[in-house]
Amino acid sequence: MTEGDATPMADGDATPRAAGRSASGGAGRWRAWRRSRPFWGGLLVALGGVEILATLRAPLPVILHVGPQGLAGYLVPVILLLCGVLLLAHPPQRLFYALVSLVLALVSWLTSNLGGFFVGMLLALVGGCLAFAWTPAGAGRRPADGPGFDPRRRCRTRKGPPSQAEWVASSPPHRGTPPDAGDGRRRRMTDQA
Repeated sequence: MTEGDATPMADGDATPRAAGRSASGGAGRWRAWRRSRPFWGGLLVALGGVEILATLRAPLPVILHVGPQGLAGYLVPVILLLCGVLLLAHPPQRLFYALVSLVLALVSWLTSNLGGFFVGMLLALVGGCLAFAWTPAGAGRRPADGPGFDPRRRCRTRKGPPSQAEWVASSPPHRGTPPDAGDGRRRRMTDQA
């Protein structure tokens, strides 16, 4: 058999090249999905919530949870975990979820064993900061940037003289003051005296 001949594969693909394409297609879809949302921020926030929740369940005799403080100790990491999942599931609301996770990570220091002995709090803080700073792929670019864009004129350059509307819009405003700008003020001051 030659290189171009089809050879039966175990997974049903006819050629090794087709097997490579299907494997990279799945990886490409995963990469595209991961880049379309604040993946690392959401993952770190969720891991911080899990770590804080795990330290609450630790069998240490020093840890004491009584009354509303105990409820807050369990509620904060559960909401952190939920914020991490929602950052991954619903990226358009990332700023809200990131701010909530930042505030809850700081609150966990008081309510949940020093924020899961600082590890969970730091994971949630770093994840919240990453999620807050994340922007979609094309959001940072301005549509006016590109070939022919002149930042001094703030418009696209073109060949030929400007049209009348462009000429009027680019002319500087008239120098001078409105006729009664200073007079009205002086009259009011003299009337009061």
